Amino acid sequence: MKYSFFSTNSNLLGTYIAHQPVVCRGKGTITFGNNVNMGVINAPYFYNEYAYLEARNQDASLLFGNNIHINNGFSAIAEKSIVIEDDVLIGYHCNIIDSDFHNLNPEKRNETDPNPQEIIIKKNVFIGNNVTILKGVVLGENSVVANGAVVSKSFPENVVIGGVPAKIISKL
Repeated sequence: MKYSFFSTNSNLLGTYIAHQPVVCRGKGTITFGNNVNMGVINAPYFYNEYAYLEARNQDASLLFGNNIHINNGFSAIAEKSIVIEDDVLIGYHCNIIDSDFHNLNPEKRNETDPNPQEIIIKKNVFIGNNVTILKGVVLGENSVVANGAVVSKSFPENVVIGGVPAKIISKL
C-alpha cells in the first residue's frame, strides 16, 4: 500500500506485471507494452527493494516495449526519453538515467541539466546486474552488457560490452 501512496504519476499507459512494488513518479508519460515484468521472486533483493520509474517533467517519457523482464532494485529516470524495446532482459540493481540532473557549470550547479539526451535500448538486449546506463546511449540489438558496467556511450548490435567505462569485449 505504501508504494502506491508514493506513486504520483497519473500518466501511465498500459499495464505491467508487478512481482515487486513499483513506484511511478513525475509529470511525464510512462508507457508499458504487453508482458512487462517488474521484479523476480527467486532473486536477491526481492523482499527489501522496489522498482522506481520517473518521467520527471511534463515532456519526459519512459517507454517499455513488449516481453520485458526486469529484476529487483531497478530504476529509470527520464528528463527527456528512455526507450526500452521488445524482449529485453535487465538484471538487478540496474540504473538508467538520461540526464546529469544538475548543470555541470559550477555557477549554475543548482539548475537542472540543460541537455538531457535520449536513451534507446534496442530489441533483445541482455543487461546484467549492477549496470548503469547514462544519457545519450543507444544499445544495438542483441547486445549483452556485463555485470557492473557503466555505459556512457553507444554500441552497435551483436556485441558484448563491459567495464568502467564500458567497451566492446567481444562480438556475438
